[in-house]
Amino acid sequence: MPSAEQRHVAKGLLDLLERDLQVPTLGEKRREEILTQLKVLGREASNVASLYQGSGIQILGLYGFGDQPSSVSREALRCLANALLLLPMTRQSFIKEGLDRKAADALREAEDDDEFLLSRILFLLTYEPSIDLGALILEHGLAENVVAHISRHAWSHAKGTATPASRPSSAAALSETLKLLFNITSVKPDQISRFTPAVHHLLSILSQSDISTPPLQPPISLVMNALANLDLTSDVVRTEDLGRSEVDQMIKILELSLLAYKPAELDTLAIPLLTVLRKVNDVAGDEVKAEMKERLLPKDSERDLPLGQSSSLASQLLRLTTGAGLTNLPEAISSLLFEISDKDANEFVKNVGYGYAAGYLMSHKIPVPESAQQSQTAGDVRDPFAVNPVTGQRLDKEPEDPLPQMTKEEKEREAERLFVLFERLKATGVVDAKNPVQLAMEEGRFEEVSDSESSD
Repeated sequence: MPSAEQRHVAKGLLDLLERDLQVPTLGEKRREEILTQLKVLGREASNVASLYQGSGIQILGLYGFGDQPSSVSREALRCLANALLLLPMTRQSFIKEGLDRKAADALREAEDDDEFLLSRILFLLTYEPSIDLGALILEHGLAENVVAHISRHAWSHAKGTATPASRPSSAAALSETLKLLFNITSVKPDQISRFTPAVHHLLSILSQSDISTPPLQPPISLVMNALANLDLTSDVVRTEDLGRSEVDQMIKILELSLLAYKPAELDTLAIPLLTVLRKVNDVAGDEVKAEMKERLLPKDSERDLPLGQSSSLASQLLRLTTGAGLTNLPEAISSLLFEISDKDANEFVKNVGYGYAAGYLMSHKIPVPESAQQSQTAGDVRDPFAVNPVTGQRLDKEPEDPLPQMTKEEKEREAERLFVLFERLKATGVVDAKNPVQLAMEEGRFEEVSDSESSD
């Protein structure tokens, strides 16, 4: 059907609905059929753009929020949701008609299908600058309604009756409400405290959810987004909510995510999860903090090699802190590892090695501990617990000749490179020690390569 004809049909359908509001002549089934036809036509924005710029939103609003059977009101809400998505200019008309307030009120008693539609509508409206979210929260109970629905979904998850396969409408409704929660708390951070009661229910959903493949998809990804915005330090949050089972689930998700996604994907997807782990570490009890250290920091058994070279979760995290082209992930991981090191620079360097810690410490203007400035030869290699402060490797496991395959000429070039790098490091003020290459030359431990040797 040509576009002009489709627009004509859409106008005729909307006219029928308008006349029926004035003098009701259509039955429930016919109204539903007309709205369904209008919904299908509305999937192509050009078919309804001119109609919705006029009285179209008002007419649909009267069916969506008026005294209509649920089958009729839902079809009208679907038409409105499509309009708000495809025609952003309709958002102002929607708000001007006061439909945002009606949507917030209607959310209170909504069932899954209605919750899905109303939460999606309100979610799309959060992108409209003219919306007064403060009024919806304070005067129309938006925060309480959102928390109540999340509580209801948490109860269903706990009972095992809300899996995506068994109740797809429930899973879809939860996803839309979580998206709404995230956007509201992003736009109105001053109202976050009103949504804090949702933390308990979000953690319950998280602990009860099966981890899918790949793991960072709804509802888990949306729960993480919401938790990343909420205040876990509030008195409303119960200590038992942040127990070992919840943290274990988060770390499992992290571990599986590192296997499932490329670093470039993790640079966005993993940030909320890492943020939540940091928040949990801030408020968790000693037992949970110890568990996080055990799971996320390198173990002593990994120090036979320089840190970051094993296949453990800790090593994978360390390698990502030096990933090329990553903008968010290195900072997020380093911040987490620093904070679970008790926010102590000395412990941080001891846990991950100065090589991984240096960038974070310098970028955050945190003084470098003296232990990191000591030469690796300062330790006693006979001490089985002595480690190289730069690499984190045990000194007794380091190779005697770090450059066994190099020719003398190659060693000289490497020495020159190290000399320059060390001088640059001294210039930053990070270290205050004599250049080890210069020291070796003065002590006669460095030999220049003769012309005859350079051809070997």
